[in-house]
Amino acid sequence: MTLQTEPNDIAPSLMSPLDPHVIVLFGATGDLARRKLLPGLLHLARAGLLPECRIIGTSLDDLDTDAFQKVARGACEEFAVGEVTTTEWAEFETRLVFVRQSDGADALRAVVADAERSLPGEPRRLHYLSVPPNAALAVVRTLGEAGLVERARIIMEKPFGTDLASARKLNAALHETFAEEQIFRIDHFLGKEAAQNILAFRFANGLFEPIWNRDHIDHVQIDVPETLSIDTRLEFYEQTGAFKDMVVTHLFQVLAFMAMEPPTALEPLAISEEKNKVFRSMMALDPAKVVRGQYTGYRDEPAISDDSETETFIALKCAIDNWRWAGVPFFLRTGKRMAEGARIISIAFREPPKSMFPIGSGVGAQGPDHLTFDLADASKLSLSFYGKRPGPGMKLDKLSLQFALHETGRQSDVLEAYERLIHDAMSGDHTLFTTAEGIERLWEISTPLLTNPPPVRAYQSGSWGPNAIHQLVAPHAWRLPFERAWRE
Repeated sequence: MTLQTEPNDIAPSLMSPLDPHVIVLFGATGDLARRKLLPGLLHLARAGLLPECRIIGTSLDDLDTDAFQKVARGACEEFAVGEVTTTEWAEFETRLVFVRQSDGADALRAVVADAERSLPGEPRRLHYLSVPPNAALAVVRTLGEAGLVERARIIMEKPFGTDLASARKLNAALHETFAEEQIFRIDHFLGKEAAQNILAFRFANGLFEPIWNRDHIDHVQIDVPETLSIDTRLEFYEQTGAFKDMVVTHLFQVLAFMAMEPPTALEPLAISEEKNKVFRSMMALDPAKVVRGQYTGYRDEPAISDDSETETFIALKCAIDNWRWAGVPFFLRTGKRMAEGARIISIAFREPPKSMFPIGSGVGAQGPDHLTFDLADASKLSLSFYGKRPGPGMKLDKLSLQFALHETGRQSDVLEAYERLIHDAMSGDHTLFTTAEGIERLWEISTPLLTNPPPVRAYQSGSWGPNAIHQLVAPHAWRLPFERAWRE
């Protein structure tokens, strides 16, 4: 099979006009498509960011185009932001076509050809694989058999393998059909406005970049607790666990954005290279510095064995062995059925080497100064510091400067993560996507943990995880739960 390349595939800026597209959505009737992808495509159309296109849905369901359009309308009415007007839907509906996956490569080729004839010029193709991991390569083979690789880009959902060997095997199989520059491995965490604001905050402000290093930063926490249970993902989760589901594919990616060196340009290749340098510098995970947990009652879930060792919680300490970060610990934590849902990066600055303030002044009583990024959809940022309490004497309180996205008056301009990533893939922009080299390196440093995992410890639903997490982070303390709430 001929390997396809795109030598002139240079990503334009976000707002540059896009070529006409045929979007083939595999798994078009699944949960992700209903909740995120179809409403997201509608929102892009509303915002004027969707080019002339046809959207071809395909799945194992026995539907026709009329039935698929009804499914899509129901999904958009339930999950799209704001009311879907009759006019908006009438225009969007004309873009939707359906072909049954069981009809094979020839039927898919014919439907794509019809769609391309209805569009001007030579349309590009975007294939979104919203399918289970074990079905992805079969879809890739179908695309190759249908001759739909040329002028195409493909979006892959996580997980990208389950260890180093499987990741290498998966990438090798993908590269038999698609070139690396055609493959977009999606991480919706990096599609969030707040995650990208890390780059702006660091590299656009002369105040912070000079102190973004081991001389001024004591430690870093990336904390993504979830109140959700496993729900309908039990079979998938039992084979995966919190580490493979969240840390490799999400938290390590956020860590790279936070820790990378300044790129030579704000361009996809330059940013991807700096992220990969971070991954190359990460030290192999030490199982002794990992806490695995399982919420009480997980083994009572349907189809879960009584002796399951799958972790629903993980906390770990990792290190980046380069000049900027040597000696700075990075603490990562995520889990299901925890006390709160949050997505926090918390950067603790070093305390002054000597205090001139009298005992009882309050300095240091509430820990070090912190810079905190809230990566939730309503993104926020906070810088905490000590300041003098008004009145006589020298009493200090912990104060904070805070910023919230809604204060800009531009909250309505924000694209949801999947919307931004779909648009970036159509643009050919790899900035927020994972490379084959990067994902293989992350599985490589994870090998000691996967080979010799520590035992799972029980924790109660609604808690912050097993008690051992406090020994892991000592002599520091976990930033969550916050002692002070965000200001409204």
